[in-house]
Amino acid sequence: MGTPISITRLTGSIGTEIKGVDLRHPLDDTTFATIHQAFLDHCMLVFRGQFLEPAAQMTFAHRWGEVLDAPYLKPIEMPDHPGMLVVPNLGKDRSYTTEVWHTDLSFMPAPPALTMLAAQVVPEAGGDTMFASQYRAYETLSERMKHILEGLRGLHGGGKLAGLFGLADTAPRQSHPIVRTHPESGRKALYVNPLYTQSIDGLTEAESRGLLDFLFKQGCRPDFTYRHQWARGDVVMWDNRCALHYAVHDHGEAPRVMHRTVIAGDIPQ
Repeated sequence: MGTPISITRLTGSIGTEIKGVDLRHPLDDTTFATIHQAFLDHCMLVFRGQFLEPAAQMTFAHRWGEVLDAPYLKPIEMPDHPGMLVVPNLGKDRSYTTEVWHTDLSFMPAPPALTMLAAQVVPEAGGDTMFASQYRAYETLSERMKHILEGLRGLHGGGKLAGLFGLADTAPRQSHPIVRTHPESGRKALYVNPLYTQSIDGLTEAESRGLLDFLFKQGCRPDFTYRHQWARGDVVMWDNRCALHYAVHDHGEAPRVMHRTVIAGDIPQ
């Protein structure tokens, strides 16, 4: 018999809080299946009071798939746990890759399926992270706009992330559908973001700009969002295939440390 758990929705569009599980210990198959379904249904999950050590976080991460060794992020990788990143407060002037709506590493040929953060150090106030449902961003478009977007592809590049660590941008730009179908849920979601999506394939940057600006604004409408106030010990995970996120840097130089793992995904379809 699985561990009794509770699932509480956080907003009308995205997110649910899971209670009654201890991620420091392996989960039985029934409990994991319940959590997995909640993840597919709500795009992101919150687990309070977990206080995960790196080994336990890696064990939990591996239940979801292969831990991805992400490009350009070696400078903050944890040496004893390949694929786990130690994400500190890099300062307001270096928040230009996080203080913007984005989906992680969309410039990869097969971007990550999901990302997991475990809060180690949090500021007294501030440092929230916001999430937005790209299912709802797509579903609320007019039928005419959905028709216009059908078959269009966005060009994604990782130059801003490379520049954060003073590295050359060696990853070739990738073409992904502007509307992708989730490989597990079968639902359609917008798949563009202002950090990595540079233009629309086949159009000039000027021709692309008006449509992309509209889609960027559509993707983060307030009624599609949830804002998470972190506490030490929190574990939050989100689905990069159907959610955007934004790290609010309003905590100055106050320490904020997260342990991050990302799970390999597939080529967007």
